[in-house]
Formats: sequence, structure tokens, C-alpha cells
Amino acid sequence: MDESNIPIDINIGKLQDWLISRRHVNKEWQKSVLAVREKINNAIQDMPVHEDIAALLSGSYINYFHCLKIIEILKETEADTKNLFGRYGSQRMKDWQDIVRSYEKDNLYLAEAAQIFVRNITYEIPGLKKQIAKEEQMQTECEKKRLDYLKNEASSKSEFLTLCKQLGIKGDKIKRELVERLQELPEIYDKIGKSLKPVQPAIELYSAFTKYILGEQASDLLPLLQYVVLHGNTTVYQWSYGEPPLSVEPDPIHIELEEEAQGAGDQIDFGDSAAIDFGSADVSAEIDFGDGDAGEIDWGNEDAVPDVDVSGELAALSLAESGIVLQAAGAAGGAARGRDALGVLDCARTRTHFLDQLLELESFLKMRLYETNAALESHSFSLIEQLPAESAAALRAMLAAVQAAAAALLAPEIAHLHNVKHSPRYVDVLSGQLQQKLGVCEKAARLAAREAERGAAAGARAAELRPLLARLLQRTQQLQADIEKEISKKYKGRPVNVIGGVKFL
Repeated sequence: MDESNIPIDINIGKLQDWLISRRHVNKEWQKSVLAVREKINNAIQDMPVHEDIAALLSGSYINYFHCLKIIEILKETEADTKNLFGRYGSQRMKDWQDIVRSYEKDNLYLAEAAQIFVRNITYEIPGLKKQIAKEEQMQTECEKKRLDYLKNEASSKSEFLTLCKQLGIKGDKIKRELVERLQELPEIYDKIGKSLKPVQPAIELYSAFTKYILGEQASDLLPLLQYVVLHGNTTVYQWSYGEPPLSVEPDPIHIELEEEAQGAGDQIDFGDSAAIDFGSADVSAEIDFGDGDAGEIDWGNEDAVPDVDVSGELAALSLAESGIVLQAAGAAGGAARGRDALGVLDCARTRTHFLDQLLELESFLKMRLYETNAALESHSFSLIEQLPAESAAALRAMLAAVQAAAAALLAPEIAHLHNVKHSPRYVDVLSGQLQQKLGVCEKAARLAAREAERGAAAGARAAELRPLLARLLQRTQQLQADIEKEISKKYKGRPVNVIGGVKFL
């Protein structure tokens, strides 16, 4: 095999040591290259305007092979300075030719080219790739965070809308809308009271069962529940005294609205601060009560006034003609005020009693239904045989009616409105919860926008680095080819391969 065809393989990590060991370059070459670099910096200051030269000088470390290309370009731009002997009179050409000669002395250019090539492969290209990967990773993380924030925003918005739907409001002005909704609460309670008729059979069954078990000792069961089933949602006054009040004077709802809270600090303008004129300032004159000799007041015949015993509770005064009964004590003369002015289902105390009695009736029906099913399956003796027969289907229908009544009164919307009406503090808490969810939505949207900006900035930085990486790869690849070519010249054209170069990146 011809020796000239045997390739020379040089590992990139040992390229510089190989050049020194083969005595192609001097061991102290780095000291000599400083003077050449200074000449290059001076020559760059005076360069003609040319696109190829600008491309060579931009974004790259100028080496020997760049200098050769600059001389080729100057042969065109400085052609008018050429004399008869083929030499150029241009100082630019002289400077760059001197730089090339300095490079070629002791193969200084080959040592520097090898150093640049190794640095690009070992540090510059991996560093750019790592920076691009970092920016891309940041872009991915920002996008993930943005989606998470948008998800949190949608979740909080959904919770806000769900709670607003339970309250029956839009959520624009929370407290004002809640106050407006409270106006509908009495009508809602009236509808619930009128819808309790299907519960009557269950009450009758419970009464019959209790009477059978306790006999004559059985007392009235579920009094409040029976009352509401028969009379609907009347006032507590009517439930307590057995007759409707002459007038109803409910307590005002004390809920401080946002607009009222903002204007609470405004002072009332009373106009002119001058004192009010009450007329004559002489108040020393005595009041004239008429003739002072009029004597005592005539009260009529004292013997005609009977003695009245007021030691006990005051008796009720009945007006038979009008059918109105005025309670002189306890009922404030027939006017329902405060708690007595509330509906039975609206007052907290009677509402609790009503729900307890519903729960008691529901528990009884569940037990009866269980006993009925158990008796049908085992055919054993049961108290059911001693009572009016009720089928399992009828018991299930009664139980469904009772559960429907309880569900209507315990619906989230009704429960919220009840608490709003009877607890101003609850209004503040509820409003605070809604405002907090809106705040979470706004914060999540703001953070999502911030992450989108960060991701876009990282993507822009990565996009700027990709062309730099591509240009560096291309120039490093060209530098590898130039180094292999120069080394090949020194070995009579033998092929040279620098192992571990750009093609392995």
C-alpha cells in the first residue's frame, strides 16, 4: 500500500501537543502571537467598505485563513494602487501582507488555528448549546406555569360562579344583591309552607302509632310541624297566641353596603351655624293656665268607679263587635314586633324546632319501612299487624315527601339567605369569600400574563442564539478543514483526519 494514502488521524484533545511534538510549531508560540494580534487590531481600524469583509469581521475571532481572504478582497478594492512590478502601494495591503508573513513564521498560524478550533469544540459550541437548552427549558416551564395559573383562575372563577348561583346573585355588587334577594325570602318560605300538604299522611301515621304504643298517655306530636302544614308559614306571633297580629313591625335588616360604607365618613351640612331664634328671650314670665280660682277638677261621682284588682296578670279586653282581641300584656296590644314579626320558618328558634320535628318524622318512617320490609321477608309477627296497614310503597311515598320538605328548607340558597338575614357578620364573611375568589382570579391572570412574557423573552433569546450557533458550527467546520489541509501539505498530501471534530457534536 502506498504510504501517501495512509491517513493521519489526530485526536482533537491531542492536536496542539501533536503539532509541538512533531516540531511543526514552537512551544513558546503564544508569546509570538500577541504581536500579530496587535497588528490585526491596528489593521482593522482602516478597512474599505465591502460586504465580504464585514461578514468576515462580524462575530468571529479573526485567524490566519481570514487574513488570506481579506488579502484576496483587497486585491480587488486596491487594484488601482498596483505598480508595474506587481506590488501594491496601498498601506492596507502592506499591513495585511505583513500580518500573513508574521503568521507563517514558525507556523504560528497553525498553532493558533488549532487553539481556536479546540476552544470552539470544547467550550464555545457546547456553551451555546447549553444556553439555548436552558432558554428552551425556561420557555417550557413558563408555559407550564402559565397553564397552571390559567387552570387556577378557571377553578376560582368556577367556584365564584357556583357560589353566586347558589345565592342567586350575579356577583357585581355582592352585598346589595344579597339585600335585594332577601326581599324574596318571605315568598320562598310561604311557598315551602304551602307545599307541606303531602306530609300530613305521615304525621297521621306517626300519631296513630304513638297513640297505639302509649295509649291515652300520648300527647300532641309534632305540634309546630302540624301547625305549618295546616296554616302555612305564619308569623311567630300567630303561632304563639293563636291569632294574627293587628300589625307587623319587623326589625330592619342591618347590612352595611359598600356605597354606604364609603360615604359613612361624610359630615352632614346643617347650613348656617347661627343659633335658632325661639322668639322672645324673656322666659321669666309664668305660663298662664287660666283662672287660678277654677278649683279642683271634677272627676264625677267617685262612688261610680268600681275597684279593680290588678295584682295578677292583666285581663284581655275583647271587642266582640270587631272580632279583634287586644292583649294588654305580653302581646303589646296585638302588634308583632321583633322575633314575633318573623315567619315560623324564618325565626331561628322555630325553624330549628321545625327541622327537628321533620327529622323525627323522617326517622320514624325509615324505621317503619325497615320493619315492613323485614316482616314481608320473614313472615314473622310484627306490630304492623296490629296497626292500620301501610304498604311499603305508601311508606316510601311518605318518606319522600318528608325528605323533599327538609331538602327545600335546607337548600344552599335558602340556608345562605337565612344566615345573611340574621347575621351581619355572616354577610361580611360571605362577601369576603367571594371577593377572595375574585382576587385569586385576578392574581392568577396576572401571574399567567407574567409567565407568558417570561416565556416569550426566553424564546426570543433562544431564537437569537440559534443563528450564532449555526454560524459558529459552520466556521468551526471550515476551520477544521483548513487545519487538515495545512497539515496534509506538510506530509506530501497524505489525508489528515482530526478525530472528534464538528461532525461528532
